[in-house]
Amino acid sequence: MTVKIKAYSDFICPFCFLGKGPLDEIVKEKDVEVEWMPFELRPSPHSKIDPWKEPDKLSSWDSFILPTAKKLGVDMRLPRVSPHPYTNLAFEGCHFAKEHGKGNEFHHRVFTAFFQEEQNIENVEVLTNLAGEVGLSMDDFKDALVSRKYREVHQKALTHAYEEAQIMAVPTFIIGDEVIQGLASKERLAQVIDKELKKKANK
Repeated sequence: MTVKIKAYSDFICPFCFLGKGPLDEIVKEKDVEVEWMPFELRPSPHSKIDPWKEPDKLSSWDSFILPTAKKLGVDMRLPRVSPHPYTNLAFEGCHFAKEHGKGNEFHHRVFTAFFQEEQNIENVEVLTNLAGEVGLSMDDFKDALVSRKYREVHQKALTHAYEEAQIMAVPTFIIGDEVIQGLASKERLAQVIDKELKKKANK
């Protein structure tokens, strides 16, 4: 019995990248299926952020995010991409990847490209190269982004996140009836998954 998990996140959210680690570990150990769902913290055309020019964000990075990353064994850095990118095109790329059986692989690659390699994940060429790395057709992928083939699909997914699922913060994990907001340990995730497995077994 597979437990389905919906994980809402944004590629520029450091807490989402941190929260991905424990979930990745769970995937290796339990019968779960993760569906990554888009949530834009700074939707285009809102103002972009540049953490390097905002002392409070730099302070948060040094005092909490980096120590938490070290504790979790996650390699990450504050990307020197100024300002931080919009993520709508990266998410449109995710819809393409999902349709071609590589959704989670591409999602993971975009995250690592930004938080480990400081690549500009708003750039079509960067995203196209990442798509090629996970085995997608680079020509078809680029055509889909340039033509904005998945713009409407992505907007519907955002509407779902904001209005139907009523996601207020990311990361948010929905496992059965349980909603977990923010960073969750591997143990916490496992506890909720086991509870859901018992419910399924008793049906």
